[in-house]
Amino acid sequence: MNLRNTTLFTAAVLAAAHFPAQAGEADPAVARGRYLVQVSGCNDCHTDGYMPRSGNVPEAEWLQGSSLGFAGPWGVTYASNLRLIVQDMSAKAWRAHARAERRPPMPWFNLARMSDGDLDAIYRYLKHAGPAGAPAPTAIAPGQPIPTAHIVFVPQPPSGPVQVSAAAKE
Repeated sequence: MNLRNTTLFTAAVLAAAHFPAQAGEADPAVARGRYLVQVSGCNDCHTDGYMPRSGNVPEAEWLQGSSLGFAGPWGVTYASNLRLIVQDMSAKAWRAHARAERRPPMPWFNLARMSDGDLDAIYRYLKHAGPAGAPAPTAIAPGQPIPTAHIVFVPQPPSGPVQVSAAAKE
């Protein structure tokens, strides 16, 4: 091997070592997991700023949880950092975790209906993304002070007559 070939070979080995995420790009389960994360709305809560930015958040920032709380009669809950949670789990443990009943606004009942294959694909995507960020704040019991920004999930009575659009009537 000449010097040029040795240099190219070394550069390729170093690039592969420093960019392992690219290795999973060819894995259909990772691609399916990415797709499911996007269309199932996981990022809506589990990625800080995803909704206000219309999904324009770099993928490297996805699923790191949020310190924005969701307050209601149950207290305050936070969207967890899924990239940290999954790191020490097996696929079987992830499926059980994903299907476990949760407090609002987590739609756990939708995950409970997902196939093992779909949950495994999300697991593969999370493992592929790797650990990043910090854990989300701990849930807060009802009536306790809320030290973070939060959305109040309490239905409000109407403040006037209900207006129905023409499109809604069709």
